[in-house]
Amino acid sequence: MTWIKPSFLWMMYRCGWGAKAGQETVLAVEITRDGFEWALRHACLSSYVRGVHPDRTTWQRQLKRSPSRVQWDPERDLRLQPLRYRSLQLGLSGAAVRHYADEWTLAIRDVTPLAHEIRALVSGDDVTAATRLLPQERPYPAGDELLAHLLG
Repeated sequence: MTWIKPSFLWMMYRCGWGAKAGQETVLAVEITRDGFEWALRHACLSSYVRGVHPDRTTWQRQLKRSPSRVQWDPERDLRLQPLRYRSLQLGLSGAAVRHYADEWTLAIRDVTPLAHEIRALVSGDDVTAATRLLPQERPYPAGDELLAHLLG
């Protein structure tokens, strides 16, 4: 399974600003909107949620046959501390990985130097300068039908 992490700061939390073993290179992957939405439409939540799934057995069946899964994790601030709202993580497997690699990927950029620069600024307590370097992010304009099966 490979994971799409749309939040830069959540990714920095996950990879330790590109300093964790095996995660020293941080890539920003641009994909098509159609691909992202296909993955969301075909996703199942990564864990059972009462009210979203009729029962655990149904959820387990859905999870096994879904080519993608969604998990909601606390968003992170510049010091990588959890915030009160959640960020989407989108896991891909099987057919979804093939679509991602062969059809959806538009561009790949190495953002490791940016991660290191922002981390150095945060470590030096220059949060203002670090904030200016963050990639621009905004809420995804997902319509109700796109996420209804994930929200209950």
